[in-house]
Amino acid sequence: MKYWKILAITTLIIMGGCKSDDDGGNGPVTVELRDEQEVYLENMDAIETYLSTHFYKVEETTTTPVFKQIIFDTISGDNANETPILESDFLEQKTVENGEVSYTLYYLKLREGFEGEYKPTFADKAIVTYKGTYIDSLTVRPFDESNVPVSFDFPGADGNGVIKGFHKALSEFRGASIFEGDDQNGTYNISDDYGYGAVFIPSGLGYFYEVPSGSGIKSYAPLIFTFQMYKAIQMDHDGDGIPSYLEDTSGNEILFEQAEDLDGDGVPNYLDPDDDGDGVPTADEIEVNDANEDGVITEDEINFIDTDNDGTPDYLDPNIPNAQ
Repeated sequence: MKYWKILAITTLIIMGGCKSDDDGGNGPVTVELRDEQEVYLENMDAIETYLSTHFYKVEETTTTPVFKQIIFDTISGDNANETPILESDFLEQKTVENGEVSYTLYYLKLREGFEGEYKPTFADKAIVTYKGTYIDSLTVRPFDESNVPVSFDFPGADGNGVIKGFHKALSEFRGASIFEGDDQNGTYNISDDYGYGAVFIPSGLGYFYEVPSGSGIKSYAPLIFTFQMYKAIQMDHDGDGIPSYLEDTSGNEILFEQAEDLDGDGVPNYLDPDDDGDGVPTADEIEVNDANEDGVITEDEINFIDTDNDGTPDYLDPNIPNAQ
């Protein structure tokens, strides 16, 4: 276990909101809306070229010994014999569906994290430090970072949560066995077994053409995030006993949409403590038993009561007897 104290924090723009057709301070620009598949192919060419011509190394900062920083550099000169990222045994990939495009998402998993810690879903929260850059030709330009642990709610409370490519990578990592923090004085106790890595994100899983105002990111630019994940937290945003990821009834990992607002009251199910609008709180229409007392609720630990045996559980059925 190690204690470390950090004082600096920068403005966070990793969330999907605050979008603008802005060039980062040089006045408004007109951005052409391009075909997503066409942009994806260009982005993958840029990403794979970068992965083929760069290598990585890990440095521990002198001020925060537990903080492992991933550094990328070009394979040339004194570094001519380095192994390209694309050939690293730690480079993995996954397919991410987004609209009509199937994306390949490359991520560097240098350490998954402590085995007993929770892996987040698309609907959860993670505490991380990170650095964001974007690929401009073969160079990278930084746009955001924090070396102080910050909390990211993946879906958020308004649909503008963390960009998809970032939380899709974080879902492959775990936190540290010990994470204790004091946000007031910036002192943290973190065991050196947290997950850390990097992700290379096509713009369609990032900001695409609507980049955050003032970020300096170019439209359609692929992104790179290096990160350290200290803690993942299962979220139940409305406190109804059902983890938010289980409130995705359509299975498309989009919680803030009309199809996920069963009672049509303008509040999506994951934020609505009475999902069917029958006047009976969802928490009173289910039974939850955390059998292994690990603080993480799985689907098999919830009894979805179906009073009238019509195949629709009470919490989604406004016509059950006790709602009359």
